[in-house]
Amino acid sequence: MDQYMELISNTGFPIVVSLYLLSRMEKKLDSLVNAIDKLCESYTTANKR
Repeated sequence: MDQYMELISNTGFPIVVSLYLLSRMEKKLDSLVNAIDKLCESYTTANKR
């Protein structure tokens, strides 16, 4: 039983941190995609003039 607790404590923390960072990165990437889409729209409307 102690071996399982040690395994969970050793690998559990890095897994939790990795999932947290991935979720934050996903939110940042979504906002970056939205900004690029807005930039493309403004570029195409500026070229139509």
